[in-house]
Formats: sequence, structure tokens, C-alpha cells
Amino acid sequence: MNKFTPARAVTTSRSVDEITASRRLRRMRKADWSRRLVQENRLTVDDLIWPIFVIDGENRREEIAAMPGVYRMSVDLAVREAERAAKLGIPSLATFPNVDLALRDQTGSHILDPENVINRATRAIKAAVPEIGIITDAALDPFTSHGHDGILRDGVIVNDETVDQVVAAAVIQAQCGADIIAPSDMMDGRVGAIRDGLDANGFQGVAIMSYATKFASAFYGPYREAVGTAGLLQGDKKTYYLDHANGDEALREAEQDVLEGADMLMVKPGLPYLDIIRQLKDAFSMPTFAYQVSGEYSMIMAASANGWIDGERAMLESLLCFKRAGCDGILTYFAPRVAEMLKG
Repeated sequence: MNKFTPARAVTTSRSVDEITASRRLRRMRKADWSRRLVQENRLTVDDLIWPIFVIDGENRREEIAAMPGVYRMSVDLAVREAERAAKLGIPSLATFPNVDLALRDQTGSHILDPENVINRATRAIKAAVPEIGIITDAALDPFTSHGHDGILRDGVIVNDETVDQVVAAAVIQAQCGADIIAPSDMMDGRVGAIRDGLDANGFQGVAIMSYATKFASAFYGPYREAVGTAGLLQGDKKTYYLDHANGDEALREAEQDVLEGADMLMVKPGLPYLDIIRQLKDAFSMPTFAYQVSGEYSMIMAASANGWIDGERAMLESLLCFKRAGCDGILTYFAPRVAEMLKG
């Protein structure tokens, strides 16, 4: 005879209120092991893309006042940082130039120079660390005398002429070893034109990460200091960046880039647009990325420096939010710091 007698017999006559009262959602939160067991999203080093700023010269490192802990660096130092990134397991770098004002003009023509600092950085990094991915931006703003992403004619950023130059720049960047072209200029038709230009020149294997939804945002200020366009900008960029009030328009922009051949979609900025990230992921089921832009980085760093928040926890929480929203990866200036933590 089975002498086991349960402490309480199972019944099917419990009321809905009784069943609801017994559902304690805190049960799986009570211990570290159980929280880890049921965690829905995780941040890994494989999720990180590290944006870096490069300048001319040798053995030069300049701290960016508005971005504590972030530096402009000459190509030789950028190579060292790429080697460090590879050892930490960071998959890729996104490079951005700060070029001398004497090299900037109305059309951003210096972007077409195979020997400009961004192209030299790509060649040097790929030669030293071939296993790391290099993402380059073909937008014109670091190269123009007016700070806009396109060619300025009579007070207007002209679309098609800008696209032609962006395509030419993208092909040169691919020739120098770029693995992914990420055009941030928001000109209509640029993704399809870049795809055609790359394919026609034998670069079918070079991917395109579309800045599909780049919003006219207040969060770009520190970046503009980093690339030297803060004091140059004439007017604003609202005639070609997205209105931050418009979600439906963001979906249309992304759909157009998908149809034109984008391999990946990006949302920029990041944290203020988690809803857009989720909508893009649900709508297109494509590799989706967010750029945790300079303003987001600097806010966390400033609040942390003043003791108002726990900077390390805020950093990790902000990045995990991107994963929860649907991101496959994140461009973040925190990348090496996070990678070191994860590795440790």
C-alpha cells in the first residue's frame, strides 16, 4: 500500500480568485540563479560595434570635451585600438573622421580622395587586424565647409548630385577594405544607388547598413564636436532628417531602403526611439541595429560623474534595453568598457 499522503489534495473546484491569488510572479525573482535562469534577453560582446574618431598625424590622441573618455586618434593609434577591440571580441568598428578645415569645401570633395584619413585608417586596420569588420560612412558632413550631409546649392541640399558623390565615395571606401557601407546622409535613393555602384565595381560582398530612420535630434551635439562640424552648420538638417514626431514615416523610410537592397537597418538615435526599433523588427524581420549616439553617452557619463546615477549599471541597462526592443547589435561608445566587463 502506498502510504504517501499529499499535504493537500489537488482539486478542480478552486475559484478564479483563489487561483489568481496563488500566482506569485516573484517566485522566479527571489534568487540570483533563478533570475538568470529565466532572463529573456542578454547582452554579449557580439552585440557591440565601436564607433571611433580618426584624425591626421602620428601618435596623436585628443580627448573630446563633450564625450569624457572618448578620443580622436591618429591612424597608428586607431590600429592599436582595433587590435585591443579584436582581443576583446568586439566584432566591428565604425570609423568617423575629423579633417582639417582647409580640406573642406561646399561639395565635400575630399571624401573622394583615396588618401583621406578615413580610407587610410581602413587600409591600416584591415592590414593589421583583418578579422575585425570595418563600417564606413559615405555621408559628406565631415568633409563639407557648411556641416551638412550633402552638397549645398543656393541654400538647398541637392539630392541627386549628393547621391552621385556618396556612391563614388562608397566605392572608394570599399576599394580600401570597408566591409560595410553605412550611409547616414538620408538622401532619397542612396541605398539603391550604392548597391548598384558597389555591384558594378565588383563589390557584391560589401554590405549596406542603412541609417534607415535617422531623426532630426537634439542628441547629436557631442558628435558634431567630435568631427568638427559643430561651428560650421548653416541652418539645420530638418529638410532631410526625419521629424522625431513621425513613426509611420520612419516605417516608410525603412521599407524604401529594404526594397533598394539594404542588408541591415539602423535606428538613430537609440533610447528615445525604442518603439521604432520594435516596429522595424516586427515589420521586416531584418538585422536591426541602434546607434546609442553621443548625447546618450554623454548624459550617462555626466550624471555618473556627478554621482546622480550608478554609471555602470545605467550603461548596461541602457544597452540591454536595445536588445529587448529587438536589436541585433548596438553602436556604442561604451563598447570597449562593456567588452572588458563581459570578458572579466
